[in-house]
Amino acid sequence: MSSQPPPQPSMESLILQLHDIAAVKFGNFKLKSGISSPIYIDLRLIVSYPSLLSQISQTIVATVPSSAPYDVVCGVPYTALPIATCISVSSNIPMLMRRKEIKDYGTAKAIEGAFEQNQVCLIVEDLVTSGASVLETAAPLRAAGLKVTDAVVMIDREQGGRENLAQNGITLHAMVKLSEMVRILKEKGRVSEETEKMVMKFLEENRKVSVPSAAAADKKLVVRLPFQERAKMTKNPTGKKLFEIMVQKESNLCLAADVATAAELLDIADKVGPEICMLKTHVDIFPDFTPDFGSKLRSIADKHNFLIFEDRKFADIGNTVTMQYEGGVFHILDWADIVNAHIISGPAIVDGLKLKGLPRGRGLLLLAEMSSAGNLAKGDYTTAAVKIAEDHPDFVVGFISVNPAAWPGGPGNPALIHATPGVQMVKGGDALGQQYNTPHSVISERGSDVIIVGRGIIKAANPAEAAREYRLQGWDAYMVNCKQ
Repeated sequence: MSSQPPPQPSMESLILQLHDIAAVKFGNFKLKSGISSPIYIDLRLIVSYPSLLSQISQTIVATVPSSAPYDVVCGVPYTALPIATCISVSSNIPMLMRRKEIKDYGTAKAIEGAFEQNQVCLIVEDLVTSGASVLETAAPLRAAGLKVTDAVVMIDREQGGRENLAQNGITLHAMVKLSEMVRILKEKGRVSEETEKMVMKFLEENRKVSVPSAAAADKKLVVRLPFQERAKMTKNPTGKKLFEIMVQKESNLCLAADVATAAELLDIADKVGPEICMLKTHVDIFPDFTPDFGSKLRSIADKHNFLIFEDRKFADIGNTVTMQYEGGVFHILDWADIVNAHIISGPAIVDGLKLKGLPRGRGLLLLAEMSSAGNLAKGDYTTAAVKIAEDHPDFVVGFISVNPAAWPGGPGNPALIHATPGVQMVKGGDALGQQYNTPHSVISERGSDVIIVGRGIIKAANPAEAAREYRLQGWDAYMVNCKQ
């Protein structure tokens, strides 16, 4: 006879066991959402109690209804990883892992594991308050081409997480609600009636906790003018066009197309073109560059209505950059709407580029800050870049910046655009010093306008789908703090 699966433990038994190991604490605790709570659930402890971990995993997976089928599971790092592992092993369901920090070596993937496009992934979490951690995991899964429609959690704190997730297309299934847990503890004499009332009062007063990245209590959101209003303020035709494209396409996404060949760039430009407002190139890295590259890229840009930004980072004296801009092998002036420059050589560099670019209606971004660790573009350097931009409003369209909200005067002149590189779905860094921030932190908290995304799209299994996810996140972040 085949062995029967062990009986599913009762909810009461699981809750009492959690209390026995001090995984349920009462006091005054600050949660990830920023609010203070009289109860704290520390499920990290369960890894040291294999039997309890196994029982919890059995009960959680049984919570998911048959009407919500899935192909793979993914635990929210880190506490839910052992739970997801138990579910995977006991149910013979493949598991994926989301990296909290994306590395630049190896595969450089945000999602580890074997999967196919359009497979359905069930997210596993230990407990949910606002749902922020589930959303942080869902984003890279979706960007990788997976479908995320359901999440299962051990404990629902009943504080808005279910509603926040539903707004993002995810149905939450909970093993137990916090109010039910406290009721059982009170019935079994583990907590007093007074403690139960205190927790219930807290829940009643905090029924709706916002996703912290959207309204953290200790972070001031940057309120900005809508792009359509800012388009009327700019004196440069390319800057005006960029604002207008962003509004028309509801996109503040720039693709950093740092690929190895011109052929690859043209291919990915056509694939992600509908999702982007701007494409950033490094034309001097292409071994297969040909004189018709510019016209081919220009045709794709016109087809999909995006601007071309050649990330040339001019840095020489005025006369030299004039020749580099117009001539040489690449003839950048002929096809790039926007270029950028360091100001290390002084304001004359802008004069030199302006001499050729302004008659053609081109625009210039100044490198006010950089996203690499240990860079020197900060402080007085940034202040000098702002001053030069103010002196050339007809040609300078904005800045490459990292945290303009922290500048002495904030992001400053709304006619100027801020574009920020180093954007990923999760925060982190690579082995070469690049620092990553999320679309929300860049737009809503740091005061930028355009997210520049490279590897998160280029290395995705489905670049077009990844670009769409970044576009939606970037635009949502803009809308959160846009003065309507």
